Amino acid sequence: MIPKDCRYTKDHEWIRPEGDTAVTGITEHAAEQMGDLTFVEMPQVGNELKAGDTAGCVESVKAVSDVYAPASGEVIEVNGTLADDPGRLNADPYGEGWLWKMRLSDPEELEDLMDADAYEAYLAAEEG
Repeated sequence: MIPKDCRYTKDHEWIRPEGDTAVTGITEHAAEQMGDLTFVEMPQVGNELKAGDTAGCVESVKAVSDVYAPASGEVIEVNGTLADDPGRLNADPYGEGWLWKMRLSDPEELEDLMDADAYEAYLAAEEG
């Protein structure tokens, strides 16, 4: 189920606004494509990210994939539990598997991202 309160990138990241901050992560689709995740690298607290910047990576037995910032802002918190339990990304990508929280520098950037319906259509078209 694709949460309706998030916005989505074509690289399969999600962002959920919460006032002037937002929570980010990778989508269930991305986690499924990667398989069992074994390692997560995240940005440092205090990093300033621009939308589209490489912010970290996720690693599985299949592949290593970059994770991109879905919006611009300052990283204010990272999900430290993923260092010991990267599988949370597979089990609960929109909940306990979040990656980082950020203070948005330009909340209007979120309007450029897909809503849940558009992301579902994008996935359907991608799978052909």
